[in-house]
Amino acid sequence: MKITCDKSLLVEAVNNVSRAVSPKSNLPTLEGILLKAYDGQLSLTGYDLELGISTSMEAKILEEGEIVLSAKLLSDMIRRMPGENISISTDEKLLTLIQSGATEYTILGMSSADFPELPTLTDTETLSIGQGTLKSMIGQTLFAIATTDSKPVHTGSMFDVTPEGVTLVSVDGYRLAMRREPIKTSMELRFIVPGKTLSEISKLLGEDEVPVDMQVSRKHIIFQIEGYSVVSRLLEGEFLDYQAAIPQNSSTTVEIDTRSFMDSIERTSLLISDRLRSPLRIRFDSQQIKISCSTALGKAYDEISGTVTGPEVEMGFNNKYILDALRAAGCEKVRLEIGGPLSPMKVVPMEGDSFLFLVLPVRLKSE
Repeated sequence: MKITCDKSLLVEAVNNVSRAVSPKSNLPTLEGILLKAYDGQLSLTGYDLELGISTSMEAKILEEGEIVLSAKLLSDMIRRMPGENISISTDEKLLTLIQSGATEYTILGMSSADFPELPTLTDTETLSIGQGTLKSMIGQTLFAIATTDSKPVHTGSMFDVTPEGVTLVSVDGYRLAMRREPIKTSMELRFIVPGKTLSEISKLLGEDEVPVDMQVSRKHIIFQIEGYSVVSRLLEGEFLDYQAAIPQNSSTTVEIDTRSFMDSIERTSLLISDRLRSPLRIRFDSQQIKISCSTALGKAYDEISGTVTGPEVEMGFNNKYILDALRAAGCEKVRLEIGGPLSPMKVVPMEGDSFLFLVLPVRLKSE
């Protein structure tokens, strides 16, 4: 293989494809990027057996061929090279020369025959969503994905597709995040995408509404994102019945400025640390929201105004969980719906039903 290509294009492609490369593996090729040079195109692929990312770029192909190179080494080398163009050539013993200007490196590559094949999908259904919309949906639900494997199916988000639209749901046992988008489709389909895949996809997505095609099969999904193809396994198992988990009735509603509420929680949480865990005590009382906490370091108290309708209620919360939900809301004001001191609190927009966050309260000890 012998090629010359534009440095900036190669750096961008290597960085993006590296997101699917295994940082440490018993199989050395999984720590590498597969480079294939054919028909005036250089294709690059990273694959860790769960997530695969591939792309193609224009290159001057002087000699066709393929090689696997260490992703970390390749990225570090080309990023620091001085010229605008980079040439890569390999011989039959897999010795690879990477040159730009006066700088050159010679490293030993790996055989492409040892690189695992990406899954091929059969019997797929295709769903299209605008990039900006999908990025927003992932951004508003990613925080509530479970990070422990006690129930592996909850380490991903469920796409619930109906003719009315697409709902994305994440749940981790302490909170639930749901985002709806009225996308017209004739499909009825449910599938669960791993959190790691969604996190990496989010970094590839732009803010515009150029469509992303999602090809879904029984065990895998492929996202086509402007020149990049991302293939991922799907999670299998029984996902929480999220509609049954959402309380239908509330006795107290609170309308509150999101930023003011977050600032107040952050002020009051200064005495809480990983070592000194303590719930926030929040009292929704007529037109005041009173927030306090007590740890071995001392006590904190703050209050802000809000519109409280219904009986006053005092609840305990994990400060991080409530902050995550408020940050994800992304709007100036939110409505809190509460059914009682031990009932999950709903965080919803002032109008419409585009998102819903559920935060489970913590049982308070009486002082």
